[in-house]
Amino acid sequence: MDLAEIWRVMRRRWYVLLPGLALTAALTAGLYLLVPVEYRSQSTVTLLNSKKATVAFDGNPFLSTQASLTGMADGLARNLNSDDAVADLKSLGVTGQHEAKIADNAQGPFMWLSVTGTDPAAVLKSDEIFTAYAEKRLQEFQTKQSVTPEAMIRMATIVPPQKPEAQTKTRLQYLIMAGALGFVLSLVATFFVEARRRRPGRHRPAPEGAAPAADGSPAPAGIAGAR
Repeated sequence: MDLAEIWRVMRRRWYVLLPGLALTAALTAGLYLLVPVEYRSQSTVTLLNSKKATVAFDGNPFLSTQASLTGMADGLARNLNSDDAVADLKSLGVTGQHEAKIADNAQGPFMWLSVTGTDPAAVLKSDEIFTAYAEKRLQEFQTKQSVTPEAMIRMATIVPPQKPEAQTKTRLQYLIMAGALGFVLSLVATFFVEARRRRPGRHRPAPEGAAPAADGSPAPAGIAGAR
């Protein structure tokens, strides 16, 4: 079946195709209205060596980095994503979904702290709370291990919580999937109706000169010709 034949079938069965396309458009519009736009705010923090460990570098923590800091950043990120942290952050007023992770392609103990939600103002406020909470959790870890203040690993904010940005990728994917699925189903229904209309044996014309049989069915061509 070539494109010309497909087009002829679509024109011939427009009464099947058009309602399907209209329903697809309605469902896509409904998804557009019902699926809210999500916003995301993100901050970037880094872990710094203790004051005691930076004495040899004139107190500059950026000149003193250790592999253990990256390990600590990974452990802190896992704790911040735990159920206990979710409960703590919720009690502090954080809304939406938060996430802590090692920054992509990071060459040091850098972490991304992000919050995603549908209210831009609430997302920004929640990310600010989340960033402060991360530093608090880092101090609590070390306090439980009886680490002296001079030997404690510190946290510094490299990029503060940013203005929330709309995350339209997921929403757009849903809309494209709904539209494509509706279009395909409309075509399938159109060609299904066409196939049923063209089923062999339906409305087959009787041969010329054939007389109808007693029961109303056309007589075979050989018998009709012998009469």
